[in-house]
Formats: sequence, structure tokens, C-alpha cells
Amino acid sequence: MAKQARAVRTRRAVIEAAAHVIGAHGYQAATMAEIIQRAGVTKGAVYFHFTSKDALARAVVTEQSHPFLPQVSDSRLQDAIDFSHRVALALRSDALLQAGTRIAVETTFSEDPLMPYRSWTDIITTMFTDARGNGELLHGVVPDRAAEFFVAAYMGVQLFSRAATNRADLPERVTALWKHTLPGLASPGVLSHLDPQGRSVTAVVRAPEAPCAKA
Repeated sequence: MAKQARAVRTRRAVIEAAAHVIGAHGYQAATMAEIIQRAGVTKGAVYFHFTSKDALARAVVTEQSHPFLPQVSDSRLQDAIDFSHRVALALRSDALLQAGTRIAVETTFSEDPLMPYRSWTDIITTMFTDARGNGELLHGVVPDRAAEFFVAAYMGVQLFSRAATNRADLPERVTALWKHTLPGLASPGVLSHLDPQGRSVTAVVRAPEAPCAKA
């Protein structure tokens, strides 16, 4: 059991190290040597869990959305708004989210692009589907198509914010995105009750991992 727990901590340490290195230098420029050094584990321990930088990047993409479980309230559209704002706040400092963005951008034109926005699209699709069941969506809105559009727009907004202000103004830009999007999503009776700025939104903070001994 102790060996298994140590393996879990090692794997997590490597993923977090990769996220920091990729977030700082980009996916293409990041090297396994630098990731190994930052993780504080042996080369053998890293390659036991990840056979290549590509495999490690895929783990970063998979792990990045785990803490961001949407809340469930009477308004699933408002839940989607609040969820998007929590992610926006976290993007300012969360290494896995930042690395996932760089991986997506840098591999877009490769033969096998890594697309972290798939998991986000699935999350938003679920909320939009629930919203349709609640009668919150306009007739004719298809949840999965609407979710794909929103996530694509969100990706562009956060990249624009990154270039303009290092994401300092991202919450304001996300609010503007919702103000322009909601009239095409929400039924008239629901629209007036939605808050595009989010309700009491706070950033999600990942639980820190315990230091990992050399493996």
C-alpha cells in the first residue's frame, strides 16, 4: 500500500512539474530533462509512468478539469455561467489549466492534436442539456452544438485576454461573452434572472500534493 501511494504521489508530482514547465516555456520547448529536474524524481520513475512527452501532455490535458465539478442549482444556465467564471479565475494561476491551453494551441496544426477543450465541451453540454429539460433554452437550441460554440468562443476570449493583460481582465471578458451569448440561448422568461457576472464566484484551488521522495 505504501509503495502504491508513493507511485501515485510520484505520478502527480511529474504531472504538476510538466504543467509548470509547459506553462512557462510552451509544449514544444519543454524538455523531459527539465520536467524531471523540477519534479525531483529519477528519470526511471518518470518513464515508468510516462513513456514520452506526448504521453505526459495527454495526462496534463486529462487532469486539468478534475477539480472543476459544476454545482447544481435550479438554473443550469446560471450554473454554466458560474462554472465558466471559476475557470476564468483559476486560469490566472492554475498551472495545469495554463499548460492545457498551450498544449492545445501548439498542437492544433499537428497530425495528432491534443484537444483539452473536449472535456470542457462535455461539461457544458451536460449543463445545457439539463437547461433544456428545465425549459431554460430557446426552442431550436441544440445543447451539444451550443456548448461547442461557447467553448470555442471561450478559448478565443481567454487567449485574447492572455495576450492583452496576462488574463487580468479575463473575468470581465467572460462576462461580456455571456452578455452577447445568452440572448441566443436563454428563453425570455429566464434571461432576466441570469447574472452574466456569476454568483459569488471564487477560484478553485487544487489540493497540494505531499512532497515526493526520490524514486
